[in-house]
Amino acid sequence: MQNVIIFGASGHGSVVLDCLEKEGKYNVVGFVDSFKQKGTSINGYQVLGSEIDLPYLIDRFNVVGGIVAIGDNWTRKLIVDKIFKIIPDFSFINTIHPKAILGKDILLGCGNVFMPGAIVNANSIVHDFCIINTNSSLGHDGIMDSYSSLAPSVCTGGSLKLGRFSAVSLGVNIINGIEIGQHSVIGAGSLVVDHFGDNVIAYGSPARIIRIRTVGEPYLSTPKKQQFYKLDSFDDVQSNLSI
Repeated sequence: MQNVIIFGASGHGSVVLDCLEKEGKYNVVGFVDSFKQKGTSINGYQVLGSEIDLPYLIDRFNVVGGIVAIGDNWTRKLIVDKIFKIIPDFSFINTIHPKAILGKDILLGCGNVFMPGAIVNANSIVHDFCIINTNSSLGHDGIMDSYSSLAPSVCTGGSLKLGRFSAVSLGVNIINGIEIGQHSVIGAGSLVVDHFGDNVIAYGSPARIIRIRTVGEPYLSTPKKQQFYKLDSFDDVQSNLSI
């Protein structure tokens, strides 16, 4: 099996590790995380260093690629950008848990995570660096643009169009033919029966726009994320791959 690295040693990283182990397609050599101490053990795997160490790690462990295990869509983009700056031709893999179901004639980009119980139905398109989380489903002819995500137990009807960086939170139900713009968040437990544009937070049953959302504003909110969301890159600060 080919050797790969997981970027991000958080709880989400552990679930991505589980997907890779169950899939049995790649050999995980360890985690890259610039916030956790080198040598820290996570689920039996070591933190090998930070992304700055990537050229050495690729050579040392014969790494052919990796996957970014960051739950927040915007932060995931910042990490991907930094990796490409260090290794412009770095190869990002998909991981598909064996209990995920992928339908007929779907198209997949790179860097995507398909958690246990995830369903992607026929003729759908999942672009790059998306998350289809535990027991969530993308209906037939759905489109997820890059860096978008479906949280656990999301159910979408057919022909969803989910914009770049947008997130659908826990337990949301979306009827057929809905379009959601870029950088928008649908709050947990909502019922979506209408279209939503860019940069909004909407929730409720039926979901309604609550307020405008800033690009990169954290929705999986922790104190660590608050200091990063307005950044265009991590060049000027030490990155935190655990957020």
